[in-house]
Amino acid sequence: MNSKMIFTVFAFIGLAFGMSQAPQPVTESSYIIQGSSLADVRALVVRQGGEITHELGVIRAVGATLTPAQVKALRAHAGIQRVYDNGAVEVAGKPVKNDDSGSGRGNSDVLETHYPTQAGAKDVHGMGFDGSGVTIAVLDTGLWKHEGIRYNSVGGERIKAVYNAITDSVPVSPLSGDDPGGHGTHVASIAVSSRVTAEGNYNGVAPGASLVSVQAFDEHGLGSYANVIRAIDWVVANKEVHGIRVLNLSFSAEPRSYYWDDPINQAVMAAWQQDIVVVAAAGNRGPAPMTIGVPGNVPYVITVGAVTDNYTPYDYRDDELASFSSTGPTVEGFVKPEVLAPGGHVLGLMDPTSTLAKEHPNFYVDQRYYFEMSGTSQASAVVSGVAALILQADPTLSADDVKCRIMSAGRVAMAGKGGNKSLAYSVYQQGAGMVDVKTAIANQARDCANGGLDIAADIAGTKHFGGPANQQDDGSYYLRGNLDSRETGYVWDGSYTDSSGYLWTNGYLWTDGYLWTNSYLWTDSEVGLNGYLWTDGYLWTNGYLWTDGYLWSNGYLWTNALTEMASMSSWVEQE
Repeated sequence: MNSKMIFTVFAFIGLAFGMSQAPQPVTESSYIIQGSSLADVRALVVRQGGEITHELGVIRAVGATLTPAQVKALRAHAGIQRVYDNGAVEVAGKPVKNDDSGSGRGNSDVLETHYPTQAGAKDVHGMGFDGSGVTIAVLDTGLWKHEGIRYNSVGGERIKAVYNAITDSVPVSPLSGDDPGGHGTHVASIAVSSRVTAEGNYNGVAPGASLVSVQAFDEHGLGSYANVIRAIDWVVANKEVHGIRVLNLSFSAEPRSYYWDDPINQAVMAAWQQDIVVVAAAGNRGPAPMTIGVPGNVPYVITVGAVTDNYTPYDYRDDELASFSSTGPTVEGFVKPEVLAPGGHVLGLMDPTSTLAKEHPNFYVDQRYYFEMSGTSQASAVVSGVAALILQADPTLSADDVKCRIMSAGRVAMAGKGGNKSLAYSVYQQGAGMVDVKTAIANQARDCANGGLDIAADIAGTKHFGGPANQQDDGSYYLRGNLDSRETGYVWDGSYTDSSGYLWTNGYLWTDGYLWTNSYLWTDSEVGLNGYLWTDGYLWTNGYLWTDGYLWSNGYLWTNALTEMASMSSWVEQE
């Protein structure tokens, strides 16, 4: 975070000892200031003497360095809606235990990555779908121009643009710039690598897709709110120029407010409103409930959790939810994540000079530019590739319909046999299940996601929404309304089960029902001290208070709340 010290000399008369006090420092820190329009906010900040560092038109805001007095004056001004600390966020991918046993890597220089097959993409490639005509924007640490990333499945140049939100610059050539961290390259490789194994299998999920690299994180995978929002702003502004249909967000920060008050989430909602399919990492703070991070807690987007294959990539019976994968519900009662995807010991390309490769050389595989990581970052990249394949198959789909297709095709983990089968994981852990792009492309599902929501009103601040999740007195979670889990068995006590023997089936039809297509309205869009009145008569006293103590009585508590690093990116080992 940028900050500097300025000194103002002011004297005090020492009444007790007759002594003067030394000059006191006044700290100037970085903030995000939001109002009714970018021009009005800019003028007000300049009038107060603040130094503008970012123009964030996507959320009608600027980034600026301000003194406490300037912050106080701006917060009191009628033309200012919000003043946020410019907090830090981190990427959400982790190296894993290096275990060569049973990995089935073979002897080819191009290693088998497995996840295209696990997600159904291999079959789709055989049908002629490779993501061609669709551009994926990866907002991350930058991009290494390895041939598998630079060239698409037919050998053409695929990188349409590179934007650096940290320096606010676009190089003349899209081949300029690099990836000092390594994370962005790894994520992009999973989504689009065109490398082909000796058996004819692509390394990436959508090897024909085009690519835009947007850098908002440094070599350590850290970034500020202002830089991330500026990056999203650029993606929205350049959507038509580069044909951007998918935005991959493989990072996470701990929520500090309701979803609609978070400035990154506001930018993400603006992107979704422009029909950009936003794919967000659930986060790596699992397996505890209510650990979904920003921006995965936005109800509109596709939030992705991680599955591990236990080093048996084509034996799905021992696939299980990764223990680090964050789970729902969100504070507002939404069921998250929407889907799961491969996220354990995932192979992707990485520059050997990048920070991750140098700090964790044991995860660099056979010195052939492959790096092994686990995380919901990697799972999100798989789903971004899946979204590109679906959009190539049907370019007319809206962002909501892409989400609908992906969720309606999910393969749910079931335990037991015959009539004794039950959910192996709760809906808050696995959402609609494991992603399956072959089924998603084959089906004709529409209008089964984001029902009851109004994104225009949400962005405008006139309406906000909540989901069907609730919590019983004993602390367990259930679903309210027409799909009442107290009757249908969807109660979850927050436990995590890592036993194997699950059946992953696409025969479960909860996506056609109440759960994914209805939401609740927050009356008058106000978050008040006396609680919230849901449209169906549910009254929540003390501000939608869960047993774990989530309470933001003023709608947001941003002052000094996001100066600490997000906890999503602590290293995790593959279980």
